[in-house]
Amino acid sequence: MTAEPPERVIRGAGVVGGVAVGPAWRPAVVARSAREAGDPAAEDAALRAALAAAGGQLAALMAAADADGAEILEFQAMLLEDDDLLAPAFASIAQGGAADAAWSGALDAEIAAYSDAGDAVLAARATDLRDLRDRVLACLSGEAAAAAPPPEGAVALAGDLTPSAFLALDWSRLGGAALTGGAAAGHVAILARARGVPLVVGLTAAPQAPDGALVALDADAGALIENPSAETRAALAARTAAGAAERAQDAAAARRPARTAGGAAVRVLVNVDDPALLDALSPQICDGVGLTRTEFLFHGAAAPGEDAQLAVYARILAWAQGRPVTIRTLDAGGDKPIPGVTIDGESNPFLGLRGLRLSLRRPEVFRTQLRALARAAALGPLKIMLPMVTIPQELEQARAHLDAVCAGLAAHGVAHARPALGIMIETPAAALTAADFDADFYSIGSNDLIQYAMAAARDNPAVAHLADPRNPAVLALIGRTVEAGRARGVEVSLCGDMASSPALIGALLDLGLETLSCAPAQVGAVKREIGRVR
Repeated sequence: MTAEPPERVIRGAGVVGGVAVGPAWRPAVVARSAREAGDPAAEDAALRAALAAAGGQLAALMAAADADGAEILEFQAMLLEDDDLLAPAFASIAQGGAADAAWSGALDAEIAAYSDAGDAVLAARATDLRDLRDRVLACLSGEAAAAAPPPEGAVALAGDLTPSAFLALDWSRLGGAALTGGAAAGHVAILARARGVPLVVGLTAAPQAPDGALVALDADAGALIENPSAETRAALAARTAAGAAERAQDAAAARRPARTAGGAAVRVLVNVDDPALLDALSPQICDGVGLTRTEFLFHGAAAPGEDAQLAVYARILAWAQGRPVTIRTLDAGGDKPIPGVTIDGESNPFLGLRGLRLSLRRPEVFRTQLRALARAAALGPLKIMLPMVTIPQELEQARAHLDAVCAGLAAHGVAHARPALGIMIETPAAALTAADFDADFYSIGSNDLIQYAMAAARDNPAVAHLADPRNPAVLALIGRTVEAGRARGVEVSLCGDMASSPALIGALLDLGLETLSCAPAQVGAVKREIGRVR
């Protein structure tokens, strides 16, 4: 009898938890041969045709992607029209170079600059550039990766996955992915989180299992297991079954009102990133929408029109069926650049013109959004929330814009209502002086509040250990805000990731919070945890 090969455990970093047991599968990689240089005019035309073809492919992927995917691919589409990026390639062709070598040379120089910057955001952009480089090269060669579907339940193994390669895979068939490269703060990690795809990155060794061999992915433990033993498979199967039971209990809890074990009511709202996700979501699970991120409206257009925005806001209000809906004004800047709106070349974008600061610098964009919001408020209980507020004068400037917008709508006989105007508490300055803001409500954005309180960038894995939501300084800032709201008689909610973490619910309720806004997928788990708090 042939002995079974020994189990081999390869460690990495678990990015999205979960378990998958299935055949190993490696996405096809296109092998391209070098192109011989031809006439410069022909090479120039070949590169332009490849750029146009790549743009068409990206447009198709963006049309099928959700808000996160479209935002990531939008950066690549913008690069295809960036003269500063394209000029070196065409200059090389003019000097007799082949189109593929010229394109690779131009992109490789940019990739090296982004990779060597020592910044997590720029490192993610370097991955985008590699993705774009390879897409254009494939278009130049006229070759495409094999389109054979993966085996059902397979675990994808790769050195790395580019954002567009991730979006092109059929994750309804795949159980998860393990990468020797990748990063917890990278774009593929963002996409995997949004889809709940179990993902491990940074494997310490390359997988040796051939395609089709049985492997196990334990993303909770950050491990890929080759030749999993019967004991390992049984343990993972038990965890999978337990997870399914937990999800069933979460689904049942989601439809019940949230109450603590002592009987105190807690309002649970949902965060909305993309209105399309509401089609599969019942409003019965929540008490309303606590945060609508309007950045999704600005994909592919620097400034969507008033009517286009109104249609989206009206759709969300209709879905909510009379429950309150909070819409956050454009929160561009930082790690969310928008062509024609954000400022290029800021030395420290997270401390620059972002959120309300940027809106006040772009009054034409800001007033268009405020007009659409005021008109939508005539259709249901809509509230406006201002992001990245630091001093009371910013709120008063925004209020003046809203006053002017409402006066203009009234003068022209346009149906509208004046929405409640609240602020996000994301900076320590705003938290410490919350009582000085004449806001109709406060909503704590814990992600940025932690980042600024701890001076630890939320997208930099090297300082992730400092970005601790339980740090006494963070909890004190939240408590200070709750006290200010109570003293002023206005609602205080929390809409950051802390509200989506069941392990933190007890601490938040202990601070006096009575309203939480979480990711839709976490509503049931959050309500169950609320029920355990005394």
